[in-house]
Amino acid sequence: MAEYAVGIKTSALKELGRLESDIVERIFDRIRGLGQEPRPSGCKKLKGDKESWRLRVGDYRVIYTIDDKTFRIDITRIRHRKDAY
Repeated sequence: MAEYAVGIKTSALKELGRLESDIVERIFDRIRGLGQEPRPSGCKKLKGDKESWRLRVGDYRVIYTIDDKTFRIDITRIRHRKDAY
């Protein structure tokens, strides 16, 4: 399987900047794994959008899109579960 390039939108980086460092570290560990496995165990496809997926990291959700043609993943949002949807 080809490795995917992972990009993080500026808005998602700002959201990360507001979080505690231990949570940010856990989130980055999971994001790094997306390059190898874009649909890891526990991720879910979001309804209503063809390309959006959700990755759970504790109480936080990483919302991302997958483009299988260009092997690219874009992280669009990182939010607490109460604010993610």
